[in-house]
Amino acid sequence: DHLGQLDKYDIPTIDLIVVDLYPFEETVAATEEEAQIIEQIDIGGIALIRAAAKNYGDVVIVPSRADYATLKDILDREKPVTEMEERRALARRAFAVSSHYDTAIFNYFNARGEEDYFKRSEMTARSLRYGENPHQKATFYGPLNEMFEQLSGKELSYNNLVDIDAAVQVMSELEEGDPSFAVLKHTNTCGLAVRPTVEAAWDAALAGDPVSAFGGILISNSEIDLATATKINQLFYEVLIAPSFAPDAHDLLTKKKKRVLLKYSHLRRPAQSFKSLLNGLVAQDTDLHQDSNDDLRSVTELEPTEEQKADLLFAATAAKHLKSNTIALVKNRQLIGMGCGQTSRVDACKQAIAKAHAFGFDTTGAVMASDAFFPFPDCVEIADNAGIKAVIQPGGSIKDQLSIDYCNENGIAMVFTGYRHFKH
Repeated sequence: DHLGQLDKYDIPTIDLIVVDLYPFEETVAATEEEAQIIEQIDIGGIALIRAAAKNYGDVVIVPSRADYATLKDILDREKPVTEMEERRALARRAFAVSSHYDTAIFNYFNARGEEDYFKRSEMTARSLRYGENPHQKATFYGPLNEMFEQLSGKELSYNNLVDIDAAVQVMSELEEGDPSFAVLKHTNTCGLAVRPTVEAAWDAALAGDPVSAFGGILISNSEIDLATATKINQLFYEVLIAPSFAPDAHDLLTKKKKRVLLKYSHLRRPAQSFKSLLNGLVAQDTDLHQDSNDDLRSVTELEPTEEQKADLLFAATAAKHLKSNTIALVKNRQLIGMGCGQTSRVDACKQAIAKAHAFGFDTTGAVMASDAFFPFPDCVEIADNAGIKAVIQPGGSIKDQLSIDYCNENGIAMVFTGYRHFKH
């Protein structure tokens, strides 16, 4: 009746769109029948709402029955004219309706997805001895046997799995190419090296920090031969991971019944990472970017040599897999010092140099990597005093030029990558 009277007024024509979406939430509340629920996902109605709201300058959008009272107030006026602000307010309301509707649909599918995941994982769920500490219960959900075959050793613990994950993260970036070895302790890489043979890679990785290697997680991208196994067998470790073990190496290593041997089939990482916190969880894209020659941008007068570039990229990989704030020192594709988990990048730099010197390394000619930019030139000055002559960092500080100037004045090559690699 109201709409039929509009043509008697001498007013500009404004389109009116009234939409009632299919009752999706009401259907979810009333039934568990999926086909019936899916049928109530409105398609055209959402399109109408969004299109009308986008064109609020010429359209009055009434996006739900809850807004009928607003429409009636407009039509009850002596002249049913709307102002721009009223139409904008209705458009805002329309986008709120469409957002709520899509969120309800997402929540439905997300709940079903989690339910299906745990149904699929139920057969591979394993109770762990305990969590990070003995008073904490823990369970692992997932098809771990699709990734690893456990050849020997005790049941994996929560802490083992967290460390194994960290080992996979770092070795996945060195899986191809020459033999590589990594030693990890409490998720941090304390030894990392690439060499022509797996035995030499083990020797160099262990030399990086033989003290921290005690009780650590060991991972190789190459088959473990008897010579390497004989050396590893002299060390107490928690888990040794490799793509294969020579038969005689396997026989030797499995004599120690509690030591865990894992044979991996792949080191692929998921596209997304999840973490529970507060009263929910956060998800993010996994940091799959691996710095390469294409990322390197020389910002100093002195450019790094090809040998330095290889070490710089190796150092960037090491730094990426250490807890922030972190500094990694590398020489001849060997991690010779690292400082990690520090509240100050200066402290991380001092720690890395001190560790390198403590284990007998000469830092002269080494390179340095930082997981984030230098806000001041203090770290490059400390590195310079230790004989370090090439630096890799993401750049991005408003005071980048201070570090660049110091490097130019002291004959240090510095490259930016443009990629920060925080690890919290």
